Amino acid sequence: MGLCREIYQEGVRIPPVKLMRAGATDRDVLAMLLNNVRTPQEREGDLGAQIAACHTGAERLREVCSRYGRERAKRAAADLLEYSEELMRAFLQRVPAGEYPAEDFLDGDGITERAVKIAVTVKIHRHGGDAGVTRSRHVVTVDFSGSDPQVEGSVNAVAAITYSACFYVFRCLLAEDVPAAAGLMRPIRVIAPEGTIVNARPPAAVAGGNVETSQRIVDVLLRALAQAIPELIPAAASGTMNNLTIGGIDPRTGEPFTYYETVAGGMGARPGKPGVSGVHTHMTNSLNTPAEALEYAYPLRVRSYSLRRDSGGEGKFRGGEGIVREVEVLTDCEVTLLADRRSRGPWGLAGGNDGAPGKTAVVHLDGSAELMPGKFSTRLRKGERIRIETPGGGGWGRLP
Repeated sequence: MGLCREIYQEGVRIPPVKLMRAGATDRDVLAMLLNNVRTPQEREGDLGAQIAACHTGAERLREVCSRYGRERAKRAAADLLEYSEELMRAFLQRVPAGEYPAEDFLDGDGITERAVKIAVTVKIHRHGGDAGVTRSRHVVTVDFSGSDPQVEGSVNAVAAITYSACFYVFRCLLAEDVPAAAGLMRPIRVIAPEGTIVNARPPAAVAGGNVETSQRIVDVLLRALAQAIPELIPAAASGTMNNLTIGGIDPRTGEPFTYYETVAGGMGARPGKPGVSGVHTHMTNSLNTPAEALEYAYPLRVRSYSLRRDSGGEGKFRGGEGIVREVEVLTDCEVTLLADRRSRGPWGLAGGNDGAPGKTAVVHLDGSAELMPGKFSTRLRKGERIRIETPGGGGWGRLP
């Protein structure tokens, strides 16, 4: 999560390689991985849990095939894909045809402060009139042409991340509790030009593309779709994961420790409802770290953890509030933050105001607060603190 300039700085790259062979762990492969991390026991536990999950999944699949037969199971899987496709096509028929452009920006790539543009045009097609469309043809084109070229810092996204963000947005538009099946995307074509911020070429650094740029891709897609289906689209949420990493030597054990958390923010207000405060939204898919668990496991102390008052954008329906989280280090530590929405607050919709942009400060031993950028690495001395104030969500609708 640091300020990397190429992918080789971002950790060990693991190609498809067998960790298990004939039911036994390949100890050479495992040793190679564990010798390249600071906390090998934790990482071995993580891998063990993932392997156990894979075993459970394989066993459940064998049970299905044993009970119903392999051919019937394969037909059911194909039917699931077709069912999800039909749900998406039926929904898209209710979206007005047209072209809906939008753009949004990342604050910068961490190397420079130049804003990074993500542009999209969502095109809703109609083939053969209102009677329907040929199943083999696309109903929607999501075109990211016009987005900025890939950048020097780590906020570049790979094509799979861009595709995943599109999948997420269109799945959320369906009212039904639909299966997360690939059939949902059959009517949708995604154009992400190679060499841009949404489809970077190697050896670009890409860790931030997963956690930050994916958020902005969601934002810009929603902004475009708000022109077509305003009754379904919320204002922008906080739009950043506020990725905080802290590492050092734990004085209680003399061993290295690494800690990583994401900090929630405000959800954008919706047509008819205010935004939720202090919640992870869109591509984050994570929960808060309880203060008690953090302080028990690491040489850290949570000095403040509260909602950030008046950070949600005003409007007929107010955006959700962000969070204030202040963590004191109880030993000298390396601290890195990878965050966004520091120069531009999350946008409002239908006349609602923008949410407050985020802020970060390092509180030194003398009590002075040094304002920090959204992306940085620094060393904190024992007793110093990092204070993160996350963005509030955008407001929806004009005030009466």
